[in-house]
Amino acid sequence: MSNLKVLPLLEPEAPEAVVPCCPPLTERPFTAEEAERTARMFKALGDPVRLRLFSAVASHAGGEACVCDISDVGVSQPTVSHHLKKLREAGLLTSERRGTWVYYRVEPSVVAALGKMLGNLG
Repeated sequence: MSNLKVLPLLEPEAPEAVVPCCPPLTERPFTAEEAERTARMFKALGDPVRLRLFSAVASHAGGEACVCDISDVGVSQPTVSHHLKKLREAGLLTSERRGTWVYYRVEPSVVAALGKMLGNLG
């Protein structure tokens, strides 16, 4: 009998819990937590490279893009990774590793909440 130990296959990373940002601006004043969360999202989108990456993911077929398909935004690969990390931390994107590539998806509930928040201003 062999002394080899069989290791279980690694499960894919669980999707990060994403919480929609906030109520419509016209509904009530934001709590401190809602304002902080929303500011992080707008700050993340306030960078032109991040906005281009976010747009590339959102407009990609199926609403999901491999980092290999969206990294041509005029900055180095490490910088692209940094910006994608900031978008994930802000709750705007989720990611999943498949083999050697990471696939990004726009978090629809958060984008819908941002749209609803701004939609009633007119």
